[in-house]
Amino acid sequence: MTKKNKNILWSLKIPINLNKLDNEIKEYLTVCEKKLGIVPNILKTNTIDIKKFKTFNSYYNRLMQDENFLNKVEKEMIAVVVSSINKCLYCCVSHSYNLSNLVNDKILAKKILINYKTARLSKKYKEMLDFASKLTISSHLIDDDDRNKLRKVNFSEHHILEIIEVCAFFNMTNRLASGTNMQPNKEYYFTQ
Repeated sequence: MTKKNKNILWSLKIPINLNKLDNEIKEYLTVCEKKLGIVPNILKTNTIDIKKFKTFNSYYNRLMQDENFLNKVEKEMIAVVVSSINKCLYCCVSHSYNLSNLVNDKILAKKILINYKTARLSKKYKEMLDFASKLTISSHLIDDDDRNKLRKVNFSEHHILEIIEVCAFFNMTNRLASGTNMQPNKEYYFTQ
């Protein structure tokens, strides 16, 4: 067994040098640390390329941080369910942490992570998560019946598109995180 470095962010042999960043990235990371108390490892790994960093953060912020059609709790629930289905360590740990903080209920967040069907959720949220689950597992089987179930619980067309976008985004990031063996920040484990 080899000795592991506690500060390893991922399993790729691409060095992450946080001391040699351009000023724009440094400022962004400083703001993150002030707001969140940490710099998420996914941001650190994206610093290897300024275009990758800007593109990822622009899309993530537009989708997850900006006020859109879904609220932050709904978006984080989707992130947690998709990540759980994909068994993505990084995203399960980080997004269940975020969800727990948003709902102020660690038990609910863990139930959604492990099996959302056991959580006390509204019919609307269960339909949303059923749709995200099916889109993750069998996207080719999504049809109008699935979208109609969302419409029946008062999701607008814009809500449905955003559910699809959040689900697709986390399917992509789950594969990036799992494929690189990205490690969650230790703070996600110890501050819940």
